[in-house]
Amino acid sequence: MATITWNATVDDLYKVDSKAELVDGELLIMPAGGRWHGTASKNILISLDAHVRRLGVGMALGDNVGFLCDLPNRRSFSPDCAYYTGPDSGVDFLPRAPVFAVEVRSKEDYGSGADRRIARKRADYFTAGTQVVWDVDIDANEIRVYRATNPEKPTVYGSGTLAEAEPAVPGWTFAVDELLA
Repeated sequence: MATITWNATVDDLYKVDSKAELVDGELLIMPAGGRWHGTASKNILISLDAHVRRLGVGMALGDNVGFLCDLPNRRSFSPDCAYYTGPDSGVDFLPRAPVFAVEVRSKEDYGSGADRRIARKRADYFTAGTQVVWDVDIDANEIRVYRATNPEKPTVYGSGTLAEAEPAVPGWTFAVDELLA
């Protein structure tokens, strides 16, 4: 993950031609994901979108959508997939964090340093109002479901199980075996 170091603003974030987040005054440029990353993100989004259409509430959004927040260290998120119930913003970034965010690990998202970075981002999500965050580990074929109500104790779903995102996405489940189907 490359960083552009300066006292960046949301206006600067709008000018970036790739996926990025604004953290600690820096633009964090996120590398493109590989096939497995893209397949898992797509499969989750397709399932989530079908459920949201049945619910008739909120929006299922894919990769590279910007969500603004006003935390001391973070001004935006760009999850791999999300469920959002706040006000629409048209062509602009959405004005607040999603209620459900999916982060699919890429090859640079493994190891103790990556685990600490992911935990910090997850804590930021919860501080910004996100209710549920999925940590999707393709290598382990599992989905760790973190909730704002108990952020240190994930529910872990592996092969042969159905992951859920309660209470953020009522009634929806996703088969872990469908990540790379």
